[in-house]
Amino acid sequence: MVSIVLASHGSFAEGIKMSGQMIFGPQENVAAVTLTPDMGPDDLRAKILEAVSGFEDQDQVLFLVDLQGGTPWNQVSLLLGEEGHENWVAVGGMNLPMLISAYGERMGTDSAAEVAKAIYPEAKAGVCIKPEELAPAEAAPAAAPAPAAAPVGAIPPGTVLGDGHIKIAHCRVDTRLLHGQVATTWTKQVNPDRIIVVSDGVSHDELRKTMIVQAAPPGVKVHVVPISKMIEVSKDPRFGATKVMLLFETPQDVLKAVEGGVDIKNINLGSMAHSVGKVVATQAIAMDQDDYDTLEKLAAKGIKFDIRKVPADSPENFENMMSKAKAELAAMA
Repeated sequence: MVSIVLASHGSFAEGIKMSGQMIFGPQENVAAVTLTPDMGPDDLRAKILEAVSGFEDQDQVLFLVDLQGGTPWNQVSLLLGEEGHENWVAVGGMNLPMLISAYGERMGTDSAAEVAKAIYPEAKAGVCIKPEELAPAEAAPAAAPAPAAAPVGAIPPGTVLGDGHIKIAHCRVDTRLLHGQVATTWTKQVNPDRIIVVSDGVSHDELRKTMIVQAAPPGVKVHVVPISKMIEVSKDPRFGATKVMLLFETPQDVLKAVEGGVDIKNINLGSMAHSVGKVVATQAIAMDQDDYDTLEKLAAKGIKFDIRKVPADSPENFENMMSKAKAELAAMA
């Protein structure tokens, strides 16, 4: 795996490392190196080399640096020019989209150069401005397409694409629906053609729907549809060549979709928020009696559960989670 050094003036590198961990989960072979006021260039160079010496892979190293032309950048640049460091690569202007993209990209390659090439456009795309009219005309983002549940273009009803059956690559229950962990970590893991948020409430809430569509990761279309529409789409042969990630707010919505004919075989329980009347079953999952009963019904249909927030987390055991919830619900009754 490509090793990563985050280098900055002050504690910026340490802070962004922590932020990246909140979104992507704990990461190995990542080090933060900071330049403090009492340090000189040689001191920083020594810290960088010390950080690299702790990596499993010291040949393929990617440096993400805060500011081009600053001391961290200059010291990294000097190291890159030395013999034996031909596979070391640096990218300046470090930001959080860049770091998250790097974490995802290094899962599929052992080349620091390939990771650097892949994260550059995504890091630039992460810079935006609100209101949009303040952005220079040439840099203004394109208007988000209106949410749609059917493929773009006039495809006649009854047309069969692929094998005529939509491909559900990932189904997740998450109270927050589409957010950083989903838009970055899971999207890179699943690589869907499109994300479909399935919610009766959100599909009729124009503000929430617009915010979700705007949170779409680069290159992935996002649609927000009611449960009934998702049931129709699942039976429409025009989606036979489509690979989707489904996002639900609640297990109850998943059950309605399954009972309507949506072929869901696995569910990732990512987050079920705590509220009055719910018990904490895991760090991220809270449930009341209705949630518990719904999960039991889904399990009885042969559906498997993957309980974790991000791919890097170790999955929780479903039976253990349900046993704990059952005991706590009984005690609360």
